[in-house]
Amino acid sequence: MSAATPFEQAKAYGTATIYEALKIDTMVDPAIRTVWRGAKLAAPAYTVQCAPGDNLAIHVAMERAPRGSVLVVDAGGFVAGYWGEVLTVAAEAAGVVGLVIDGGVRDTEAIAAHAFPTFARGISIRGTVKASMPGTGKPVRIGGCPVATGDIVIADDDGIVVVPAARFDEALQKSQARVAKELEMMDKLRAGVSSLEQIKMTQWRDK
Repeated sequence: MSAATPFEQAKAYGTATIYEALKIDTMVDPAIRTVWRGAKLAAPAYTVQCAPGDNLAIHVAMERAPRGSVLVVDAGGFVAGYWGEVLTVAAEAAGVVGLVIDGGVRDTEAIAAHAFPTFARGISIRGTVKASMPGTGKPVRIGGCPVATGDIVIADDDGIVVVPAARFDEALQKSQARVAKELEMMDKLRAGVSSLEQIKMTQWRDK
């Protein structure tokens, strides 16, 4: 059996572990959430900037994004149907592996049927125009978090964290250490050692 890739490892560790282990504030606003429960994603970002209610830049990005990328779309928090089943099929054909958008999507049942990892601020049937192309591949800020093309995006039911590309190996190493520490803690809990004892806060027992 082949060893897990770094991206598979990141998905296995999960967003909460990676965020706590790395200790840098690169959490995306928790209002941007999974469209279907169980979606998991770990991949390099390809950034997109859309004008409010205009999804032309997404169509352009579909031709520019490297295979294996997740599209990270700054739509300024404007919730409209920038993305639906047609773009999901386009993404699958282009080798794009997921979407994180500070905006809205629609056709959520179809997106779930495709098992396409999609994270959005909202859901809306409102249509979009194709009139402007603010840019692709440029640094953006999504849900309060800066994202550059090539940064690693990890997303799951708990939230979304963005790891600078230069710190991804460090994030995996520290996550592995944190998982080992938590497994040891749970073994001690089963053996009767309380959580207060383990965190050395027993002085609070009688407060």
